[in-house]
Amino acid sequence: MGNKYPELFFPPIKISRQANCREIELIMKVITMQVISYLETNSNDPAYNLAFEEYILTNRRNGNYIILWQNDKTVVVGRNQIAEAEINSKFVDEHGIRVIRRSTGGGAVYHDLGNINYSFITDVGNAEDLTIDRFLQPIVDALKSMGLKAEASGRNDILVAGHKVSGTAQRIVRDRILHHGTLLFDTDSRMLSGALNVDPTKFESKSTKSVSSRTGNIKSFLNVNMNVHEFWALLKKELVGQGFSQINLTDEEIASILKLKSEKYDAWEWNFGKSPPYTMKNRHRFAGGLLEVYLQVESGRIHSIAFCGDFLSRKDPQEVVDQMLGKEYDRNTVNSVLHGFTLYDYFGNISCEEIMKTIFNYE
Repeated sequence: MGNKYPELFFPPIKISRQANCREIELIMKVITMQVISYLETNSNDPAYNLAFEEYILTNRRNGNYIILWQNDKTVVVGRNQIAEAEINSKFVDEHGIRVIRRSTGGGAVYHDLGNINYSFITDVGNAEDLTIDRFLQPIVDALKSMGLKAEASGRNDILVAGHKVSGTAQRIVRDRILHHGTLLFDTDSRMLSGALNVDPTKFESKSTKSVSSRTGNIKSFLNVNMNVHEFWALLKKELVGQGFSQINLTDEEIASILKLKSEKYDAWEWNFGKSPPYTMKNRHRFAGGLLEVYLQVESGRIHSIAFCGDFLSRKDPQEVVDQMLGKEYDRNTVNSVLHGFTLYDYFGNISCEEIMKTIFNYE
C-alpha cells in the first residue's frame, strides 16, 4: 500500500557511494513508512478554504498533505494583482460573486461548484527537484487515466485537447511548499467570461496581469457521463491511491483557521487594499456629453481622481472629487458619495449610473 507518486512528496534521495547496506536499508525504511495525509475542507466558502490551506502550510511543519476543496462563485486573484483590474465589477456584484485574494502569485481564476481545487503541501526538498513538473505530472496522469488527452503546457497550465483546464501556483514558507491549482470540470462558462471580462488597456500598473487562454471543461472531453462528485472520487483515487490517511483537524486548529479567515481572507484590506498602486483611465460618450476619468489608487483607496470632458456643469466637480479622496475604491462606497450630491449641477445630463460606468470600467 504505497503512495502513487513518491516523487511528488519524496524527491529522489541521493545516496553516496560510501553508504553501507545498513544505511541504505534505513533510508528505504523511512521512505516506505511515510504516509500522505488527505484532507477535505468541508466548506464552499473561499475565505475559509484559503485560510485552511494557509494554516496547514504554516502550522503543520511535518508531513505530506493533499487537500481537495471547492469554492462557490468566486474570482480568486493572484497575490500581486490589482483586484479591480481583473474583474467586471458590475457583473460580479449583480451575480453575487465573491472576490478573494490568494497568497500565491499568478493570474485571476473563476471558481464555482463545477470545478475542483487541489493543494499539495510538502517539504521543499533539493533545489533541483523544485520544479512545476513535479506537481503537474500527477494531475496530468490522473486525467490521462480517465481517457483524456492531457498535457502540461507553458509555465503552469494543464491542457486537455488544446484547451486550458487547470492553472496552478506555488508558495514557499521556510522549508515547506504549497502547490495548488484548479480543475475546470463543469464550470459555468458564462459566469467565468462575464466575471473576468475587463479591458486591460484601461489600467496601468506593474502588477501581474492575467493572460487570456482558451478554456474548456473536462466534462465535455470525457467519453463517459460523469458528475463532479464522481470526478472528485476518481481524482482522489488517482492522486492518493491506497497509501494515505484521511485526517480531521482539532477544534483548536479549526478555531485558528476561523480567526485567520476573519482577520485576513474576509477583510477588504487583504482582498482589495493589497492591490499594487495603479492608474486607471477611461472615457465614455453619453447623450449628456463626453466624460473622462483619470484615477490613481493606492492601497485600495482613491489617491487622486479627475473628471474631464465636454459635459455641462453648473458647479465645480472638484467638490465631488474632494469627497472621494481617501475612500475605498469599490462600487458601494463611490455610489454612496455620488448620491450625496445633486449630480446635475456637476455633470449636467450625465447620470449617476453613467459616472459609475466610467469610474469602474464596465459596459
